[in-house]
Amino acid sequence: MRCPSCNSLDTQVKDSRPTEDSSVIRRRRVCVTCNFRFTTFERVQLRELTVIKRNGRRVPFDRDKLMRSVQISLRKRSVDPERVEKMVSAIVRELESGGESEVSSEAIGEIVMEHLRDLDDVAYVRFASVYRNFREAKDFEAVLGELSAEDETPRLAPVRK
Repeated sequence: MRCPSCNSLDTQVKDSRPTEDSSVIRRRRVCVTCNFRFTTFERVQLRELTVIKRNGRRVPFDRDKLMRSVQISLRKRSVDPERVEKMVSAIVRELESGGESEVSSEAIGEIVMEHLRDLDDVAYVRFASVYRNFREAKDFEAVLGELSAEDETPRLAPVRK
């Protein structure tokens, strides 16, 4: 692992432990060259994903970019960061287990919107406004109408056997 301070490749792991949900391993490292201490996180990756952009360009999937876009939609919202992390992990897991190594940006956007709808209505509308490229107030009204209609529909409790 390259040291973020001096770019040396000579680093040592001082401590490793799983996170609370055991989906990530947190490693404390120290650079042998400059003694800089830093933390890295290790996640399981089921497969390499390639994103097909709207213009046809193919780019490697970037989990951090997904997290940033979700965090932008959640800005100034009181949502527990752990719930956000779990949601992003669930989205990535869903994409990786989908069976395809290439996924369209539209498909990713729809999955994110589906998860945001369950997490926070305001974040859902914010994300939708960028993802669907809203141009007029009626675009917002349509999405708000979807949310209102969903709220009015009674949800049945799951049947337990």
